[in-house]
Amino acid sequence: MLRAHTPSTVQRFRALGSVIGPPPYVEAMLGPRTPPEPGSLRKSQNERVAPSSHDAELAAILDAIGPRLRALRHERGLTLEALAARTGISVSTLSRLESVLRRPTLDLLIPIAREHRVALDRLVAAPATGDPRVHLEPLRHGRESVVVPLTRYPGRLQVFKQVLAPREPRLQTHDGREWLYVLAGDLRLILGERDLLLRPGEAAEFDTREPHWFGPAGAEPVEILHLYGPRGDQVVVRTD
Repeated sequence: MLRAHTPSTVQRFRALGSVIGPPPYVEAMLGPRTPPEPGSLRKSQNERVAPSSHDAELAAILDAIGPRLRALRHERGLTLEALAARTGISVSTLSRLESVLRRPTLDLLIPIAREHRVALDRLVAAPATGDPRVHLEPLRHGRESVVVPLTRYPGRLQVFKQVLAPREPRLQTHDGREWLYVLAGDLRLILGERDLLLRPGEAAEFDTREPHWFGPAGAEPVEILHLYGPRGDQVVVRTD
């Protein structure tokens, strides 16, 4: 009985690669395209391939993740047990990650980053792109509050991303106008005699000459976008 020949996955990869060129990981999986020269595979058992500078850089980045995870957890005031309960990752796994005894993977780093409310490149320390608007330097206030300036235009509208830790309300006044948008958590906003609660997706705009204060509504931090116009600039909303 004759059987129709179906190209194997490897053959299909090679056919595709001859046109567009497969990525390096596919090349490594397929092996060499042409048979090696006789004797080219005969290497001494004691011969070692020197690691490339890329390998050394990658190893350094991975080794730095563990201490960064530990420092971030301490900044948040969390124990291993508390972080394990919030992320679903076991205490032993978290401990091994922080001690550089386990290789970090995305399925481990994403829940940790989500719990700490930070971007993945904060954990991995991705190389800078050269554009300061992409890799911004966070400013810390107190134990858990973080302010990330998104713009640096003196005298103009200023934009911040903030993670605010619980603290006692203290009303203040100053010139300007502010606009707040809640990203995560619940925000308490006191405006004069009014006491408001804003949830994720809600926003507020007000004149900062009115006594005001804003912060977490409960015991958990709140994450917001904060626009401040020092000259009273107002946000213009267009719907067309």
